Amino acid sequence: MRQKTLLLTGASRGIGHATVRRFHNEGWRVITCSRQAHPEECPWGGGAEDHVQLDLGDPADTINAVGLIQERIDGKLDALVNNAGISPKAEDGGRLNTLNTDLADWGRVFHVNFFAPVVLARGLKDELAAAKGSVVNVTSIAGSRVHPFAGAAYATSKAALAALTREMAHDFGPMGVRVNAIAPGEVETAILSPGTDKIVEKLPMQRLGQPSEVADAIFYLCSDQSSYISGAEIEVNGAQHV
Repeated sequence: MRQKTLLLTGASRGIGHATVRRFHNEGWRVITCSRQAHPEECPWGGGAEDHVQLDLGDPADTINAVGLIQERIDGKLDALVNNAGISPKAEDGGRLNTLNTDLADWGRVFHVNFFAPVVLARGLKDELAAAKGSVVNVTSIAGSRVHPFAGAAYATSKAALAALTREMAHDFGPMGVRVNAIAPGEVETAILSPGTDKIVEKLPMQRLGQPSEVADAIFYLCSDQSSYISGAEIEVNGAQHV
């Protein structure tokens, strides 16, 4: 049987790293994209030959990377997971809102969090269609209501990505490509903000989510078990919004 291929952005830590592990353990080939070079100590995937180093905040770099990715796959892409995201903070580490976020920061956040998924999905549509593949966009709990730590640019970019997911599901569906999103809540990663413990105390499940639990949801949406699910956004947040 042909080995399935995943393209994953934002693979170097947290949810991305757990997703690499999950798909690798299922026998998939994983092509990763991030700003950093492939770490030598990373035991997952095919190593540096399956890594594309690019800055998703640079439109030209992202567009040029499509050709590099096409050279590395066999004409079929079974899954594209748009996981990369940035959320700039104030100098004191505080939240940047609509009044104090620099316009340049708005632009870079939207290039990484919103426009890069558009560029990659459109550029690789033929390969996705050939495999009857899946696209999963990683949105956020902050995309549907104001969050105490997530900045305004990040939150609005994730809300836009959720809307993009619906539009893509409509447009890619005739090609046999499913498009969904997952919206993580408070997940135990290195980028948690101080004070998250106060949020966790109020969660019905009273604990942080684990990156592996988010990776499991991503894998489900890329597997045959979700073959009639498209245009959905699955919340992975321990009932935070009930």
